[in-house]
Amino acid sequence: MGNSYAGQLKSARFEEALHNSIEASLRCSSVVPRPIFSQLYLDPDQPPFLPEGNHENVKPKVEELDKELVHRYSQNGNLDFSTNQTVNEMEDEEEDEDMSDSSSPPIPYSQKPAPEGSCTTDGFCQAGKDLRLVSVCMEQIDIPAGFLLVGAKSPNLPEHILVCAVDKRFLPDDHGKNALLGFSGNCIGCGERGFRYFTEFSNHINLKLTTQPKKQKHLKYYLVRSSQGVLSKGPLICWKECRSRQSSAASLSAKPNSSVSPSTTPEGGSANGYKSGFTQTDSSVFSPAKASSAVNLSGTQDPSRNKNIVKPLALSVQLVGKAFAAAPLSLRATDVANGNANGGRSNVLSSTVSRPMPHSTSPSPGCAAGDQASMSSSGPPKKRHRGWSPGSPVPPPGLAVPVPTIRPSARTEPLLSVPVPQSMLTGILQPQPIPAGETVIVPENLLNNSGVRPVILIGYGTLPYFYGNVGDIVVSPLLVNCYKITQLENKDLDLLGLTSSQLLSVENMILLTIQYLVQLGPDQIPLREEFEQIMLKAMQEFTLRERSLQMSAQCVSVSPGQLPWLARLIASVSRDLVHVVVTQNSLAEGISETLRSLNEMKHQQKLPDYVVAICASKIRGNEFCVVVLGQYQSRALAESMLTTSEFLKEISYELITGKVSFLASHFKNTSLGDDLDKLLEKMLQQRGESVIIPFNGDVSECVSSQEAIAMVSTQEPDLDVDTFQIYQPQLTVARKLLSQVCAIADSGNQSLDLGHFSKVDFIVIVPRSEVLVQQTLQRIRQSGVLVDLGLEDNGTAYQRAEKYVVRLDNEIQAKFEVFMRRVKQNPYTLFVLVHDNAHVDLTSAISSSLSHGEPSHGLADRVINCREVLEAFNLLVLQVSSFPYALQTQQSRISSSNEVHWIQFDNVDDAASEDKLYFGLNEYSKSLQWGVTSPLLRWDETFEKMVNTLLERYPRLHSMVIRCYLLIQQYSQALMALTTMASLRDHSTPETLSIMDDLITSPGKDKNGCGHMLVIRVPSVQLAMLAKERLQEVRDKLGLQYRFEILLGNPASELTVAKHFVTRLKAWRGNEQDDWIPRTYQDLEGLPCIVILTGKDPLGETFPRSLKYCDLRLIDSSYLTRTALEQEVGLACCYVSKEAIRGPIVALDLSEKEHEKANGSENDSDELLIDLDRPQSNSSAVTGTSGSLADNGVSSSSAADKSQKQAPSPNFQTVAHSSVDEGTYSGFTAGETLKQECDSLGNQMASSTTSKLSSLSSVSQTFRWPAHSAKDSKALRAALPRIVILSKAAYCLLSSQKSGNLPSSSSLLPHADVSWLSSLRPLLHKDMNSEEQSLYYRQWTTARQHHADFSNQGETSGSRSFHPRRLLLTGPPQVGKTGSYLQFLRILFRMLIRLLEVDVYDEEEINASHTETSEITQSSNDHWPDIELFSKMSFDLNVHDPKYRTISPVYTEQLSRVKQETSKETKSEEPKKRETVSMMLTKYAAYNTFHHCEQCHQYMDINPAAQISDSTLHAFTFSSSMLGEEVQLHFIIPKSKENHFVFSKQGKHLESMRLPLVSDKQNLNAVKSPIFTPSSGRHEHGLLNLYHAMEGVSHLHLLVVKEYEMPLYRKYWPNHIMLVLPGMFNNAGVGAARFLIKELSYHNLELERNRLEELGVKRQCVWPFIVVMDDSCVLWNMHSVHEQSSQSLEPGGSSKNVSLKSVLQHIEATPKIVHYAILGVQKWNSKLNARKAKAPFSRCHVRDFILLNIDLTQNVQYDLNRYFCEDVDFNLRTNSSGLLICRFNNFSVMKKHIQVGGQKDFVVKPKIMVSDSLAPIMPLQYVCAPDSEHTLLAAPSQFLLEKFLQHATYKLFPKAIHNFKNPVLAIDCYLNIGLEVAICYVSSRPHSVNVNCEGVFFSGLLLYLCDSFVGADLLKRFRFLKGATLCVICQDRSSLRQTIVRLELEDEWQFRLRDEFQTANSSDDKPLYFLTGRHI
Repeated sequence: MGNSYAGQLKSARFEEALHNSIEASLRCSSVVPRPIFSQLYLDPDQPPFLPEGNHENVKPKVEELDKELVHRYSQNGNLDFSTNQTVNEMEDEEEDEDMSDSSSPPIPYSQKPAPEGSCTTDGFCQAGKDLRLVSVCMEQIDIPAGFLLVGAKSPNLPEHILVCAVDKRFLPDDHGKNALLGFSGNCIGCGERGFRYFTEFSNHINLKLTTQPKKQKHLKYYLVRSSQGVLSKGPLICWKECRSRQSSAASLSAKPNSSVSPSTTPEGGSANGYKSGFTQTDSSVFSPAKASSAVNLSGTQDPSRNKNIVKPLALSVQLVGKAFAAAPLSLRATDVANGNANGGRSNVLSSTVSRPMPHSTSPSPGCAAGDQASMSSSGPPKKRHRGWSPGSPVPPPGLAVPVPTIRPSARTEPLLSVPVPQSMLTGILQPQPIPAGETVIVPENLLNNSGVRPVILIGYGTLPYFYGNVGDIVVSPLLVNCYKITQLENKDLDLLGLTSSQLLSVENMILLTIQYLVQLGPDQIPLREEFEQIMLKAMQEFTLRERSLQMSAQCVSVSPGQLPWLARLIASVSRDLVHVVVTQNSLAEGISETLRSLNEMKHQQKLPDYVVAICASKIRGNEFCVVVLGQYQSRALAESMLTTSEFLKEISYELITGKVSFLASHFKNTSLGDDLDKLLEKMLQQRGESVIIPFNGDVSECVSSQEAIAMVSTQEPDLDVDTFQIYQPQLTVARKLLSQVCAIADSGNQSLDLGHFSKVDFIVIVPRSEVLVQQTLQRIRQSGVLVDLGLEDNGTAYQRAEKYVVRLDNEIQAKFEVFMRRVKQNPYTLFVLVHDNAHVDLTSAISSSLSHGEPSHGLADRVINCREVLEAFNLLVLQVSSFPYALQTQQSRISSSNEVHWIQFDNVDDAASEDKLYFGLNEYSKSLQWGVTSPLLRWDETFEKMVNTLLERYPRLHSMVIRCYLLIQQYSQALMALTTMASLRDHSTPETLSIMDDLITSPGKDKNGCGHMLVIRVPSVQLAMLAKERLQEVRDKLGLQYRFEILLGNPASELTVAKHFVTRLKAWRGNEQDDWIPRTYQDLEGLPCIVILTGKDPLGETFPRSLKYCDLRLIDSSYLTRTALEQEVGLACCYVSKEAIRGPIVALDLSEKEHEKANGSENDSDELLIDLDRPQSNSSAVTGTSGSLADNGVSSSSAADKSQKQAPSPNFQTVAHSSVDEGTYSGFTAGETLKQECDSLGNQMASSTTSKLSSLSSVSQTFRWPAHSAKDSKALRAALPRIVILSKAAYCLLSSQKSGNLPSSSSLLPHADVSWLSSLRPLLHKDMNSEEQSLYYRQWTTARQHHADFSNQGETSGSRSFHPRRLLLTGPPQVGKTGSYLQFLRILFRMLIRLLEVDVYDEEEINASHTETSEITQSSNDHWPDIELFSKMSFDLNVHDPKYRTISPVYTEQLSRVKQETSKETKSEEPKKRETVSMMLTKYAAYNTFHHCEQCHQYMDINPAAQISDSTLHAFTFSSSMLGEEVQLHFIIPKSKENHFVFSKQGKHLESMRLPLVSDKQNLNAVKSPIFTPSSGRHEHGLLNLYHAMEGVSHLHLLVVKEYEMPLYRKYWPNHIMLVLPGMFNNAGVGAARFLIKELSYHNLELERNRLEELGVKRQCVWPFIVVMDDSCVLWNMHSVHEQSSQSLEPGGSSKNVSLKSVLQHIEATPKIVHYAILGVQKWNSKLNARKAKAPFSRCHVRDFILLNIDLTQNVQYDLNRYFCEDVDFNLRTNSSGLLICRFNNFSVMKKHIQVGGQKDFVVKPKIMVSDSLAPIMPLQYVCAPDSEHTLLAAPSQFLLEKFLQHATYKLFPKAIHNFKNPVLAIDCYLNIGLEVAICYVSSRPHSVNVNCEGVFFSGLLLYLCDSFVGADLLKRFRFLKGATLCVICQDRSSLRQTIVRLELEDEWQFRLRDEFQTANSSDDKPLYFLTGRHI
């Protein structure tokens, strides 16, 4: 192992031994193989280590094992990888990792730091000299004798090769042998010699390796000089040693191509039909299943991304069978064995090793066949365009591409099954002979002779072996999955309308295929998705027919005999484009025949596009395949097999190796044949020093370059420098996101606790794009979100913004660790990780670390899916994407309910409020139906024709290279044609010419030089650089360098704009700082420029409004996935002015004022509207064939014809906008005259092709782009949709199909990293919204093996784990998602603050003026009341609680002095809204169910293991004297709370609730009093979680609930003790609950006294208090009064928040507490501290939160019937009994405003609903005359009575209104009879304390359910006014009569028969009766 780590050495030996052991066990049938350890430690002949750590030694035997299996198996006729050394020629990036276990990341290699001051740039040596092949390929390098030049690869520069000189003795010979150990090399840069260690050398040349330097791994290629003397990449260095082994002369493959778990794709074998294939894995986890060493189809793996991820498989022999079964579908013969199965990485088959094979007698020569080709001048073969060049030696015949037979397989993993003999499963592979005639020899020079590289589409059956010149054919698995029909579940079949019996026969499949090919257009290629739909329709037809005919399937099948002529019949209509070849023996005959005729044909002959080879074999049934020979089709199919990154590598390879030189030389000349460079030089000389005027002048005007630089612009008022603002749709989406976050928090799975957080922080992760980073930063800064979230101060936010945006590059790891540290350190901050453009890099981290993928691959996975992120409870992940399809697979980590989709406007009216409308992909597709001459989406017919000609001429180059060169030439020629050489006009496509014309004339017409932007999309960075250099050169030589800018939009670098253009931009903006430079594309608003946008994907950069043209002519058939295609067109999506989309007919309506402006402007370009009725042309612009340039509006100069008079009625068709257009909307009469004039003009021009259209600047029916010249054209500066020029292939996919389905782009595979689950699936419908599309993709697509979600697989679909805190925001491109997620952060923060706040009532006490201050007060410093002093204070009868501001005041002597104004309006029905204020919650608050935190979750929930049934139900019965019957209450007691109760010894009968003793020492960790909380309707919102309020100490808390609500409360509060009221109280008011609490407590007190008395405790020592507390008490405060130092100071105090525990403990510590009946605290309001210090204790009403002494108040009861004022009533009774009520004024309680539940009014409805639309019933209708026909109501009688009394004051007590001197006398009760009436409360009990009534005349008498204490003599004590009124209320009519008699009322009161009433109940509901009368 040379200089390897010792640890690796051991593991390597161990693995080797392990594999030998496995191999032996596979081979032997009986002998027990040697144990591993004896093998490892006792083996005498350890093989010698390979030189210099040849790491292949780690697994020397397993490859031989692979070979062995392969060799054995290949003899059975199906597989033979024999000499296929599958060298993956993407050597650029995927080299073997060092052999650490594949599931763990590679061991990082630490290098010595470079010496001080030395250069560390990649590609340069430490002396700073350039070593890159591209730089030194032309130099003469002298090297010592015996040395060779070799190429080394640096992982950081995948596209470059570094040149080194190495002594050839240390390099291997042709057989991979005889390399000396060690190293000797020189640096060709600085000339330093004599490096003896490769480690040292690799440091010197800055390889910067992450793994250990090894020459075998990093020295890759020999370098050779081509015939032109250019140094280029030669053959690979053959490092692998050949070893022989006893069993056969097998040989190693250059790289073990272990397949990855066969059968990972549900599709079987191909990962999406066109890409399935072989994974390169070098992994130490091996198993026999990897035996399909060279070929594996099953993987959904794309080698470019995922080389080495291997799942350890069980080592069972059956897997071997499966591995073979999954064999190569996709043999693309070029690459021969390593084809395109997955992602189509093709490999050269090089027989590096010789080995006897069953059919080859001569051992092959040592040099790899593939490498021989590379000696030719065109550079080594690469990728698909490989082919053996004419000069290369004949490749050995031993090269074979085995392709397995294909049989339909009914297995669940539909593999391409290979017949596997049964015996195989026993572990013995039996050789089988290869059937004769199964081989095809590919003719020599096929590609050169025919100009076509045929593509063989695998059909059905066994594909033959290919020999010979296999580089000239491609095997594609495009349609193979359509023929292998998977078994679907019945529900899916029903969904598709199929029955399981009705699957197509082979014959039908063949006929359908031919029919499909026949109907394909000449410029269409077969699409898998399209064909699948055809198959599905056919099956549905058959099913229908079968159902209707009730016949068996036989009647629809085609017999094998009929097949050939039916096939020919169908093909006969194809005009010879589809041929059918039928053979008898094997497919090989048909294919051979086709290839031979192709090779021999003359160039004049017309080729068919497709040949369908059918083998009608008697033995094997029908088999077929399709050979694609069409020039365009074969190329497009082959190119579409590559992934984007692969074809970009292919292109860079073609450029580096000089393959394009022929093409480049072709384009050295103009179309007229002149030498382009010379012409340009000539023009440069003619022009001399002067340049074309930068702006405000015609192209023909010249100025000197100094003048040009000096020209300054003024500020541009119309410049669309968007200030950041949030629009309505963004707000709506932000709210949707927020409600989704709330839904996660409420979901009950404890994954998010919003109540826990008080702050929001975030980080935005974006793909590697400098512009995108700057754009996001700009939006964060402009939105002010950092300041709003309190993350930064106003001053620092601008600089600090940078730490919130991180791009996915190599530095992310460090930045992300810092972020995660912040997440861990701030548990109370909710972090949001926004992953923008989340679809861009979805490679899994494992697969990318094992391949040398692009450096950024897998970073997103490493960050987003790392364990810390998944587990952090305070981190939300928000993935944002315009193309989320790849995140919506079966393995998605985001629950579909957590997807938030952009709101869709169904029509324009929805968006009426917005002034701009979104114009996206759908709108572009729809705009094609507008029927205008210049549609927004178009393709350039002339350009496509030119491309096709060139493609035929250069069959070996990638079509994008050819398109790019042609595009550069087109733009160059257009520039020349428009400035100097008009003769070139006819040689530029009209489309290009009109764009360039617009680009260079528009700044000329603008006094400030504003113009349009053109974006040219060139995905390959090298091609883009080339395009920029060429166009810049042409521009500069033509003198246009000050006219418009040319920029390279490379994601990896920042924007660089020439200085004079920056100055101009600054001038337009007017207020930028001196150092301002444009950083985003939006900063370029108004700048006339060409942006050449490069990079693999557009990354969501926003373009300015001045972008007018998107040139996507390079985006062609390589872009066959939905994401790839749509994101390109997404560049053009934007918001446009409303008038742009109103459809084709609406005219632009200019208001008068704007109209004048338009007319007043100097009419720079009087445009005419020509030929409005012209039918839409078939191509996007009228094509050049008619010679009409008029239609394209090309103007050579803007000397516009001013003859057109301006007319007052501008009437434009504002439809689509034209290819060119510079003018304002200048007005013309759109009358007939003008139209005719225009027509004639148009016709003249059409006749003379080259005429210069000087009179017109734009001639097309069009949407005008506004000019900037109009003095005031702001009103007209409409934002318009961009014009998009596509390639024909892309145009066909995007233009809507005739059937009106979605544009077919949407039916494509959604993303290259996913694959379809089945070829039978429903169509994606046009009207599916994004939610439905998401569900569709989640059902029908699955992640490929290198996809980051692939690992998220459960055994069943149910067990896939969605990440609970992950959301996905999807919306079309450029719709405003960034603004919306920034707004979301803002409202999330606001909501968290709201969750930490609570609305509490803030109302000042009422009736303060009526109170007379008591003379007796205590010192304000006292903590407790002094019972002596306190009992001398008088009770304040006035009710001060602001809740009761609308109740009758209680009569006192002070009240009688208050003059009440009679002018008060009668009070309105609407109760006044109560004042609330928002308070921050503190750590002592009481909470509802929405609060979750670690501390109190035990308190809230029973542990998850326990069930609800762990709480037990206990009945508790006692007799109540008031109710006169036994009452049975039920307790629900959780197990954990049973210690608070006493149970009987046997039977667990509940005996009592434990009470403490008065004498118990105050325990700081407990409160003595049990707390009762009655609650109704607030199971979620009631503040019943007292854990924090009680500081976690032990307390006894009982919820008192109604029987019907018990299940709800029990569900939400499983850990609380419940006291369930009997069912009879379900409709009762709050009085009943309080009554029962008090009764129960007294009964319990007696039981406890009895129990404790037996233990020797005195009865009076048992603690007699309980706490009765509302469920809305939230916070408690303690107030302390400041001592006043001088009179000047305002009186005041301070308050602090305290816990309920401390309040209770303080009150419970009151001296002589048992002498007080009720203790309470005051209600909080914000003025409490400001007010003058009042007495620390008051004797007054208390409520809401009271300590009740149930012993003292034993004889005072709550009125159990009451709904309102039950506490005022109780307090008055208690006081009249002479008991003490004490309010502690230094404590206050805050009550939360809760909208739901509580003491809410009944909705009073009639008992029997007569009709639905009843008017609400007024309170005066709540009573009626007895036995009347009145509507009876469904409500309790007591409730009706109380409500009636509140509202009937004027009727019942007219004398008492506003007359407090003469109150109404109420005996033993307090009822609210309205605000205008005072009530004098008098108790009838003997010895009671009553108000002094001497001399008071009462204006009324209220007797309510009076008892026997009320007698006639009691009433005779009181005096009444004449005319005073009486109201006697009783339970029933008889008691009413008895009461009147008993109280002798008829003596003084007069009654009439009609004065008797009852509440409006039915007699079942026991109405109350009352009688009114008048005092005589």
